[in-house]
Amino acid sequence: MAKEWILNSAMNRFQLNFKRNVGPTSEEIRKCAPKSLAEWRTYYYDRVRSKEHIDELGRKLYTKVTEVLVSEIEDLSLDDCIHYMHQLVIDRTYDGYTTEIATIYGQLQDILGIPISPAPDAWDRLYNVDFFIKVNESFIGLQIKPGGPGAQLPQIHKEGTLQAATHTKFRKEFGGSVFYVMSVKKDKKKVIQNIEVVSEIRAEIVRLQKL
Repeated sequence: MAKEWILNSAMNRFQLNFKRNVGPTSEEIRKCAPKSLAEWRTYYYDRVRSKEHIDELGRKLYTKVTEVLVSEIEDLSLDDCIHYMHQLVIDRTYDGYTTEIATIYGQLQDILGIPISPAPDAWDRLYNVDFFIKVNESFIGLQIKPGGPGAQLPQIHKEGTLQAATHTKFRKEFGGSVFYVMSVKKDKKKVIQNIEVVSEIRAEIVRLQKL
């Protein structure tokens, strides 16, 4: 329903449904343990916020919708909408991608205690490598991929065969293996999902140091 979408958007934006305005509703309804909607309504108006208070919030919501939102909508142009779509699809996707990579490689660098460097553009194209670790005269390649509950290592994806070939070529030319580092969001922060890869990279570092 269009009205509900508009009202919900405005209410959240202007925080009219925040605890400071409507009270701790989740806590209060548990205290009340109502057997009916009428019982909960009476309890709320008597003990949490008055009916007059909620009426006033409704008036504020009406003002926000009819004055603030309407004026903002009227100020929009066709060019604004076109620009926003391009920015959303291109710019923000790229910003999120680069932020994720930087976050993950920084974590890995701290864990390993060894410098990790961004791969040259040519390595990205030729070997599917995002970062590298230099060990003596050899190099280890790293590729960062988005993870998640249903994510699998790229070797078993459609691109797997092609990437396996480029990673084999990397190993022949630079001596070290290429490792996939899976990124996943946890507690609003990007972390390494396949943390076992750290021990695999350490083992490869030791192997190359002995050459």
